[in-house]
Amino acid sequence: MGETYAFFYGTLMHPKILERVIKNDGSHLAVCPAALMDHTRHKVKNEDYPGLIPYVQGRTLCNRELSPEEKSVRGTLVKGLTEKDMKLLDFFEGPEYIRKGVDVHPLGPMIKLSEYGSDKESLIPSIPPPLPIAIDNSPIIHAETYIYDQFRNLDAELWSFETFVKNNARKWYGGERDDDDNGTEVGRRRAELEGEAALAKFLEESARA
Repeated sequence: MGETYAFFYGTLMHPKILERVIKNDGSHLAVCPAALMDHTRHKVKNEDYPGLIPYVQGRTLCNRELSPEEKSVRGTLVKGLTEKDMKLLDFFEGPEYIRKGVDVHPLGPMIKLSEYGSDKESLIPSIPPPLPIAIDNSPIIHAETYIYDQFRNLDAELWSFETFVKNNARKWYGGERDDDDNGTEVGRRRAELEGEAALAKFLEESARA
């Protein structure tokens, strides 16, 4: 089993959505809250989900200096992702994102996802832990994350996970977990990406013919 770390900062912070995407119950994973410094998280235009970009781009997009909290992205650090998990995540993120290694600061202890049983909602903190004050002395973990690659498709508005959970999360993971993603946003996005991949393959094969 792999020991890959990943930092999730958007829809995949919700454990039920992560389970949908990797197509298993995540019992092999451990999680903790974490922060990525000197990056910003913006709403993707006309979508529920965000894009992560370096602060130098975020400052340009917002057209102002940002506070330490605004230029620190809170997310979830996940340990133990397998190669299959990562392939499913890469496909789900699609061409809008580039996977890249970053250094993140854990904001709490790692806890096995399986310890929460069906009560995965309790993983979502109502009060986020404070950011590390002395960054130089706080622990650092190298993790994979997904940087947004279409800068012009981002709003200046900073994306809020709390607002997403309140207004939109349920439609992404659906009702009780089963093997059918039909009717969820995860299923819709996967079908859309599969259609795009099939079209790209057809055009590539046609060009070679």
